[in-house]
Amino acid sequence: MSKGSVVLAYSGGLDTSCILVWLKEQGYDVIAYMANIGQDEDFDAAREKAEKLGAKKVFVEDLRCEFVEEFIWPSVQANGVYEDRYLLGTAIARPCIARRQVQIAQQERAQFVSHGATGKGNDQIRFELTCYALYPGVQIIAPWRIPEFYNRFRGRKDLMEYAEKHDIPVPVTPKAPWSMDANLMHISYESGVLENPKTHAPSDLYQMTKNPEDSPSEPDVLEIDFSKGVPVKVTHVKEGKSKDTPLEIFSYLNEIGGKHGVGRIDIVENRFIGMKSRGIYETPGATVLLQAHLDIESFTMDREVRRIKQNLGIKFSELVYNGFWYSPECEFVRHCVDKSQENVEGRVQLSVFKGQVYILGRESPKSLYNEELVSMDVQGDYDPCDASGFIKINAVRLREHNRLQGFAQKKL
Repeated sequence: MSKGSVVLAYSGGLDTSCILVWLKEQGYDVIAYMANIGQDEDFDAAREKAEKLGAKKVFVEDLRCEFVEEFIWPSVQANGVYEDRYLLGTAIARPCIARRQVQIAQQERAQFVSHGATGKGNDQIRFELTCYALYPGVQIIAPWRIPEFYNRFRGRKDLMEYAEKHDIPVPVTPKAPWSMDANLMHISYESGVLENPKTHAPSDLYQMTKNPEDSPSEPDVLEIDFSKGVPVKVTHVKEGKSKDTPLEIFSYLNEIGGKHGVGRIDIVENRFIGMKSRGIYETPGATVLLQAHLDIESFTMDREVRRIKQNLGIKFSELVYNGFWYSPECEFVRHCVDKSQENVEGRVQLSVFKGQVYILGRESPKSLYNEELVSMDVQGDYDPCDASGFIKINAVRLREHNRLQGFAQKKL
């Protein structure tokens, strides 16, 4: 008798293919679910493989548009960067993937969901917190945390032997000596030869970006139009080419950023579970957008609002990284960030060249920049004499601090 139906987040790779067959061995009816979030994948072949392995049903879902509009765009608005450098490419994708997994589980009346995330990483937390938040009664099967599974499969060799025994097709080419996760926003590389933090990334590792040394000797100049903090149009100034739908905009920025080697980072980050890990990331389009958004935001946003919003951006990044997209606190932060973006509107012109993004200029109908007020050539509606009192008031505590320090030194 079947133990019930389980919706497996299936990638088509060795791990989840073996997990599919193993779940069947345990007595479950397996529904394979694969999300298209922009990774380079033969989805028809993956579907066919899952069917041959005995999946009861196979869902291949194109989530690219909602990934951009509902997840990447809020991160752009928040200037989402974890620990000052990581643009959250994997973290922001997990709630998008898991949300649809839960919807399929509810639609198919499956009481179980499963995934191939390891017991040491962040993804297990991101997947499962999303599932529990959206489907509280769901039961989760995490094979890499089940002793019967991880004691049986202690490494890739064991998985390969299992695959051969059960006629599971495996790649004929040797696997790269690192782990890779790809989506529309980025590609991440970790584990294997990269676990030694001083080991340089091999030159053939990167797939989304050119080596900046080999990138074109002429820059690409772009204009990006923003409304309420999200891009609504990108135009190549020289070619006159424009994109104006979210997926097209982001894909085009990936193309231009990748062409010039923009968005490569090599970091040691703090996983939520408590250990440090080394990761290498390439995030071309989002890196271009981060620089453009920071510029138009500072041009149109009140100084004190921006200070508060900067802290909200840090909090947003931590919540997303740690898997709390579907939490009351993250919903509150996203609402506040969205409110802050009401007047973030205008156009930024920038140059993309040799691994860098250079801001060239900006304009906005909602600019807080007053050229006459700030000019050194025009006095405008400002009395320089007022600055004397402003400086003296701000100097009161500095004078008092000096008095206190002088008193302490005399006592010594």
